[in-house]
Amino acid sequence: MKIGVLKERKAFENRVALTPAVVKDLIKKGFEVMIETDAGTLSSFSDEEYIQSGANIATSAALAADNQVVLKVNAFTEEEVLYINPGTVLISFMYAYTIPQLLVKLNEKRISSFSMDAVPRISRAQKMDALSSQANLAGYKAVMLGANYLNKIFPLLMTAAGTITPAKVLIFGAGVAGLQAIATAKRLGAVVEVTDVRPETKEQVESLGGRFLSVEGAEEVKVEGGYAKEVSADFLQKQKELINTKIKDAQIVITTALVIGKKAPLLVTEEMVKSMRPGSVIVDMAVESGGNCALSVINEVVTRHGVIIVGFSNLPSLLSANASQLFATNISTLLLHLADKEGFEWDMEEEVTKGSLITHEGATVHEFTNSIISKS
Repeated sequence: MKIGVLKERKAFENRVALTPAVVKDLIKKGFEVMIETDAGTLSSFSDEEYIQSGANIATSAALAADNQVVLKVNAFTEEEVLYINPGTVLISFMYAYTIPQLLVKLNEKRISSFSMDAVPRISRAQKMDALSSQANLAGYKAVMLGANYLNKIFPLLMTAAGTITPAKVLIFGAGVAGLQAIATAKRLGAVVEVTDVRPETKEQVESLGGRFLSVEGAEEVKVEGGYAKEVSADFLQKQKELINTKIKDAQIVITTALVIGKKAPLLVTEEMVKSMRPGSVIVDMAVESGGNCALSVINEVVTRHGVIIVGFSNLPSLLSANASQLFATNISTLLLHLADKEGFEWDMEEEVTKGSLITHEGATVHEFTNSIISKS
């Protein structure tokens, strides 16, 4: 089986789908691998390294037309699909419910596609879980960005000239990104408070040294696949009232809250920003989905009411060497689960296959994607 890796063309994207080390492993297992010219350059992987690992280097058009499987980090574009042969299998992050027009193009050419963001979050699929691997890095980077823009240090420091009190960090969301942010901020010496709509995260937060802020009514929040599926307006109002009293003293606020299939919930209003101390920093990790802060600007750092608001949409890309390393392991593990060097198994009832397969034989077969598209 021939595997191709396209260069990422999305703005602010520095990652690559396969690293030389993973390419070498796949070739040992009997696959052929072709990498687009300069695909790994922004992750510090040269074409020469790929050649040494056993891969061939090619142009995008040649690569797309000459491989049975094509890999990317981000969703394929309609232009890229034009060059891909019918019957090819594509694997990447897709968030397929957001791109119905692309699904139509894939189905017209009977192209099968698997989405990394749809891999079931089950124990035996942990090594395929690219959402977690990338969110882990994003949580770390969010704290580093906050520390960079903040005009004070994180830890308690006692000197002859006086005592510097530790920074206060407030984190919205205790998913993978939020938990890594807690751990990183604590390692740097900050005092960390955390709010999450899922009450079961309290124990995890406290195990990392954070203080969990409980909100009345949290037990009514519906959770599916580790994400909050449905959050009532009443609960969000109670959460805002609690946060309103905490955010005034926070020097850094990190927001990670997402609701799958919907716009990110607004958690930090302009009035809250106004209440914060001048020089404080907000890092909005949900900015690509609409933002948790009312004043965030996607892919920009802005100052509003004396507060610095960081709105970078692709934090894992800022750690592209590590992010590519982890993603390459995730995507190659999924590929090796689905296929061997002779081809794909197509076990349509197998949990990982069923959960991550989006389009197949001219139809969109992913249940959740179809349900979201039908409602839009």
